[in-house]
Amino acid sequence: MDADIRDAIVEEARRWIGTPYHHMADVLGVGVDCAMLPLRVYQSVGLISLDVDPRPYPHDWMLHRSDERYLQNVERFASKVDEPLPGDIALFRIGRCLAHGAIVETPHMMIHAQLEAGRVVRREIVRTDPKLAGFWSMIHG
Repeated sequence: MDADIRDAIVEEARRWIGTPYHHMADVLGVGVDCAMLPLRVYQSVGLISLDVDPRPYPHDWMLHRSDERYLQNVERFASKVDEPLPGDIALFRIGRCLAHGAIVETPHMMIHAQLEAGRVVRREIVRTDPKLAGFWSMIHG
């Protein structure tokens, strides 16, 4: 059962690859950001209720404040794990707090909405990246 839901998460995340980056957007193929991508992926597979929506949020809150908004939302549904499995979420420190998330595709690859790339991309998880804060999982079993 866990493998099925993990496969479904990764399959859904892959569908979003190439979607343009757009702050607070959440439309496949049109626009999405790093907060809405994991949310819509997890909602699509039934792990998070469709009525959960963290918007609105400023695009640069993490540069001026230390409150852990992103982390608080993640921890409503997920727990920190030592080693990631497909379908887990990787969190990164951007500015003053954790403010970027990616879906773990494999233990070495992730899918995320990257502002610098201007779209959803597949990238290597670099374990030595000082911005990498760790991994969280919604699947406990």
